[in-house]
Amino acid sequence: MLDYCIEIAIPVPLQRRFDYLPLQSDDSRALYRAGQRVRIEFANRLMTGVVIATHSESSVPAEKLKPILARLDDQPVIDDDMLSLCRWLAQYYHVALGMVLELALPSMLRKGGSINDVLECHWQRQQPVEQQAIDTLRSAQQKSLWQNFQQQSVWQHSDLLAEGFSRGQLNRLQELELIEEIEQLPTPTVNQQAQLPLTLNAQQASALETIQQQLGQAKTILLEGITGSGKTEVYLQLMQQVIDRGQQCLVLVPEIGLTPQTIARFRARFSVPMVMLHSGLNDRQRLQGWQQARTGMARIVVGTRSAIFTPLADLGLIILDEEHDASFKQQDGVRYSARNVAMVRGQRQSCPVLLGSATPALESLHNAQTGRYLHVRLSQRAGHAKPPALALQSTLHQPLTAGFAQPVIAAIQQQLRQQRQVLVFLNRRGFAPLLACQDCGWMADCQRCDARMTLHQQPPYLHCHHCDNRMAIPQHCPECHSSKLQAVGQGTERIQSQLQALFPEIPVTRVDRDSVRTKQAFDDLYQSILKGGAGILVGTQMLAKGHHFPNVSLVVVVDSDHGLFSADFRGLEHSAQLIEQVAGRAGREQHPGQVWIQTLYPDHPQLNRLIQDGYSALATEMLQQRRQQQLPPFSNLAIIRAECEHAEQALELLGTARATIQQWLKQDQEARSPQTSSANSDSSVVEYQPQSSISVQTQSINLVGPFPAVMERRQGRYRYLLQCFCDTRRPLHQALDVVQQVLQKQSSLRKVRWHIDIDPIESI
Repeated sequence: MLDYCIEIAIPVPLQRRFDYLPLQSDDSRALYRAGQRVRIEFANRLMTGVVIATHSESSVPAEKLKPILARLDDQPVIDDDMLSLCRWLAQYYHVALGMVLELALPSMLRKGGSINDVLECHWQRQQPVEQQAIDTLRSAQQKSLWQNFQQQSVWQHSDLLAEGFSRGQLNRLQELELIEEIEQLPTPTVNQQAQLPLTLNAQQASALETIQQQLGQAKTILLEGITGSGKTEVYLQLMQQVIDRGQQCLVLVPEIGLTPQTIARFRARFSVPMVMLHSGLNDRQRLQGWQQARTGMARIVVGTRSAIFTPLADLGLIILDEEHDASFKQQDGVRYSARNVAMVRGQRQSCPVLLGSATPALESLHNAQTGRYLHVRLSQRAGHAKPPALALQSTLHQPLTAGFAQPVIAAIQQQLRQQRQVLVFLNRRGFAPLLACQDCGWMADCQRCDARMTLHQQPPYLHCHHCDNRMAIPQHCPECHSSKLQAVGQGTERIQSQLQALFPEIPVTRVDRDSVRTKQAFDDLYQSILKGGAGILVGTQMLAKGHHFPNVSLVVVVDSDHGLFSADFRGLEHSAQLIEQVAGRAGREQHPGQVWIQTLYPDHPQLNRLIQDGYSALATEMLQQRRQQQLPPFSNLAIIRAECEHAEQALELLGTARATIQQWLKQDQEARSPQTSSANSDSSVVEYQPQSSISVQTQSINLVGPFPAVMERRQGRYRYLLQCFCDTRRPLHQALDVVQQVLQKQSSLRKVRWHIDIDPIESI
């Protein structure tokens, strides 16, 4: 007879419940609590699962249930708050709960390890101690060691060894019962000489006062401040108030490796334990930081997107710096938005969420304008710095030297003569985006993607940046055997080479994913830039993510036209954000800044609006266009994506998805309107046509597709998508639940990879 079974979440992409029997030795149901880890066998594999609940009965016959193999925790490692948040995320993003819970656990715990595995040896002064034992100390080293314990009661073993003490000396004090050996978490390094806060200008002070009134409340605040307006200083002073209240701060940044000055300012300002959580840590370091935050030892946690799942003993504030950045949306696996998860977490834990950006996402601006968020603005630069002067430079029918118009080269020369730095921005890696034959027109295409191979010269090879396919550079054209192969277009490598030829006495530094592969490499490069002197920086968007370059007085955007005519309705928004962010690197100190933007379309209305009136004015215009077209944020968007080696199978799956939604809508309409005739009900339903990508309004869900992705073939697989627009979220999510259940039962289409993307940042 079944006494009880255990519901376990397993990290597999299946939307169903998994029941297991308890260990035979566990006779009490109370031994199993939600949030504990267990070791189980699933599909002939050993896996780590998380207990969700216990039940008196199961839908599976008791004789078919497997027992768990081990109970890994006596107490839950995922608390009720985090478990509730993960349940919401699984439901909202239509993913299996087990896959979400995997995000909430460090790698060592996912693999079945224990928190005790990362405890380290410490020595603790015993209380009380006998004076006779102290008098027994003979050597000067033993007495010096004891003096350390009189000043500080607990020492990490490695720190004592670093000070020159030996294990034998420690053992001697232990024999005298003066100290004892213990295992505990290492304490994060604390800065004992914290810097004083800076003096705020009137706008910063007003913003800080407004935001601090929200502490202890479930409120989302949008801090919109132009580049260089001192948002970070507002963060720091607000965080100090939270720490003074005895609470913890969670700060999310787009990429820790690219924001060294932000981390340095945090470390310099606070005399409290701080941890950083990011992919650059090894498994042991990540679990230590996770546990230090969970126990309340760490008062500040700084991390990338996944740090939103960090458990904190007393959460008081969540900050998302550069909240518009695409890095906050995960693009594979569990496709969640850290910004959305942060807001839900803040609501559930009565904690304010501060979103900071010079170029907020249109969704955030819309929420601020409609009163859902508190909107705080900083419209002037901190200190005496002034916003840079922006100018468009037409390259249409203009003679170019090394890809630059003559007035731009003159501006670069002028700044270099004054021993200042110039930043040249081009968001294309490599030497050239295309290698082509001058005789027959052959182009070096990727064999696995609908893309060209990028030419690199340091070292020389062809590289597809979409599937990572690499090949040697051919000496002759594969089609006509001509030797006239030419590099077409410009990448950062080519720009660097050409600028070095133009200015041979000036150092030209390239900053992209090829030249800067590690955080340490970027830190070293950043420090060299800070030394000042004439120099040119050439880079991709790595240079646009919140960096403070005090000596950069001129920014040149080589090609601003990418995104102006994008098929993605978010293309212009992302392009404008990038231009505004990179322009903000100029003139951040005493030297006035200039920004030259090269374009083939100097009369483009949106580009001119950005240059003349700024991002805020352009964002208002884009929101008006979105409203007219009923695009997000004035509607809700979900995309069902499918990819397969055979295009027809991907299309068949999306066709099934579309027909399922249409059928569900028809049944829902009939249920709501029983008096309506079937003829009237059918009038709003258009049958699926395999090759059709027309838009059909079906009650409250607008279906567009299936149609090919912009890059139809990638990594050898054909990619298609079905867009689902809806004015309200509830029917959209209800329909997607039904679609998910249907598609997971399509055994004939198991070779098709598919997923549901809620609130996608790329719509094509």
